Amino acid sequence: MPIINSTYNPPFLFKSGHISTIYSGLLRKVENLDQIRIRINLPDTDYLDLDWSYSKTSSKKLVLIIHGLEGSSKRAYIKGSAKALTESGFDVCAINLRGCSGTMNNLYRSYHSGATEDLHAVISYVLQLDQYPSIFLHGFSLGGNLLLKYLGEQRELPKEIIGAVAISVPCQLADSLHHLLQFKNILYAKRFKGNLIKKLKLKQQLFPDHISDTDIEAIKTLKDFDDFYTSKAHGFTDAMDYYKKSSSLQFLEAINIPTLIINAKNDSFLGKECYPIAIADQHKYLFLEIPKYGGHVGFYGPNNYTYSEKRTIEFLTAIK
Repeated sequence: MPIINSTYNPPFLFKSGHISTIYSGLLRKVENLDQIRIRINLPDTDYLDLDWSYSKTSSKKLVLIIHGLEGSSKRAYIKGSAKALTESGFDVCAINLRGCSGTMNNLYRSYHSGATEDLHAVISYVLQLDQYPSIFLHGFSLGGNLLLKYLGEQRELPKEIIGAVAISVPCQLADSLHHLLQFKNILYAKRFKGNLIKKLKLKQQLFPDHISDTDIEAIKTLKDFDDFYTSKAHGFTDAMDYYKKSSSLQFLEAINIPTLIINAKNDSFLGKECYPIAIADQHKYLFLEIPKYGGHVGFYGPNNYTYSEKRTIEFLTAIK
């Protein structure tokens, strides 16, 4: 499909990618959203916590939302999307990836950008409910990469899954990491690493034979974390092997349902390989929108209703 011409033009202050990113991540508040938590068990003895929100009118349409790195269903960008979607007649299931719901998961492994088996488990659970003939996937950052990989690697999708929207997606993980480690992103990288180290210390209490204080002290960058923990805990050789096998870019051509990617041009987390222009331009189902502004998951909009939330509803509503 042709690349979508974006109309996003925020107020002057939010033309700054950093201000947009920081406002969305730290300052935005979303109120008046009910979330009902359900825990599902996974085949490997672990679990996932799902937070459900419902339309005021009975709905047969469900959106599964997946958060980003060190996010959760309680983050403003998830709650804002859930609120906007339920107000537009969709039910919502916000997935907390392993270890992200406020309690540590059972196993040494946790979540990562390519762990599509967990998304598959949630979809299987939802299909067993037999309530939703129309299911949509919606992901942010890491969650966007996860859903795109899932869509592209499946030989045959369940017929109920009919559309998807992915926001601020690091389609090529190594390219994104390269940018995250640059000086312009030092504060974001430091915050991500700090949160990951906190969880690793909790994991150390459960698995002291796997993690030593020396191991933790040796982690200086996000790549170090992925070399030591993410890759080894999930069956990869090292960080680069993890990035190579988990990047959604290589799976995009196989996607066969309408799918929208919105990646801001001024997203400091993304390099040029994260903008799959050539693939989208020749693709029947993949729509790519590259607004000039927006930062990383920072598409400010009036009345606490973001541009990406508006576009998501427009796109999903148009799918029949």
